[in-house]
Amino acid sequence: MVFNCAISGNSQFMFAFGVDLITFFDPGFWSVDSEDQIIALAAREPRRFWTTILDTLCESGVDGLEFTFAPFAPEGLVEAFGGFEAAQQALIQRKLSVASGFMADLALSGLGDAANVERMLATGDAYAAALAAWGGKALVLGLPMRRSWDAQPPLFVDLDTARPIADFCNRLGAITLRHGVRLALHPEAHSMFCHARDIDLFMMLTDPVYVGFCPDSAHLLLSGGDPVAIATRHAERLITAHWKDAISAMPVQIPVDAGVHHAHRKYFCALGEGTVDLEGWAKAMAGTLGGTSTSPTWAILEIDAVADPLCEIRQSLVTARRLVGERQRGVLA
Repeated sequence: MVFNCAISGNSQFMFAFGVDLITFFDPGFWSVDSEDQIIALAAREPRRFWTTILDTLCESGVDGLEFTFAPFAPEGLVEAFGGFEAAQQALIQRKLSVASGFMADLALSGLGDAANVERMLATGDAYAAALAAWGGKALVLGLPMRRSWDAQPPLFVDLDTARPIADFCNRLGAITLRHGVRLALHPEAHSMFCHARDIDLFMMLTDPVYVGFCPDSAHLLLSGGDPVAIATRHAERLITAHWKDAISAMPVQIPVDAGVHHAHRKYFCALGEGTVDLEGWAKAMAGTLGGTSTSPTWAILEIDAVADPLCEIRQSLVTARRLVGERQRGVLA
């Protein structure tokens, strides 16, 4: 059975707003001491874990969600409610839809050997099938991380480095497209796909039929780029987008190690509290991805691991809807 819940409550906007579930990866929200304890809680009490997430999303006023790595993956939701039908009812009751999913496997492991490549392609195939069943339209992919600036030997993201990764992306995009799900590359700061030049390189090397782009306004800023200019330059490749704010670019000397993602979080903030040109961003997104009042398209409010998701989501949602509303009235034209 294919589930495609109607986008809820805010059809006056050209966008429906979803939230990436990494938002809930903060120990403080769950009253535990570590991310490992969040994972243990999800395994021990899956129904309470997912009910808490869905109820918070519903109360915040957003329209839907973007799955991410376990324990925030599609199979976790299904298992928590005892099957697909019950899980979809849990969404319908809260007027929530599935927008997309984030796949972290390549970012975490790199290509590795041929067996790992085939494993990741199979994982992507299953993920796209699950998203299609929920009505999701995009699989967002993170690329491998760079090495620290002073690593020996250094890793140069040149043509030889990029080519096999681009080939993998093409192959995965061809697989996901068979499910009606578009593959979109995500510019994680300190990854091989974060600087403006990196994005130009991988957009050139990947086939636009199979591989698109998911610009992230905060990660592009963290990497020293102009989010509006980069998204506009690759407008024809945009599949979905992460709407996010940050206070500034990050120093190039930040160690790229197991703590780099936590280092990013100190720079992120709710929409409107940072230095992203949000008016320019809203204009660029509306000109490329914006739908209509009767058929809105998805915009993802990615808020990394916060102790008060309800407050943070509401604040970003108010700002995003104001920007979209002003765009519709011509204020940003």
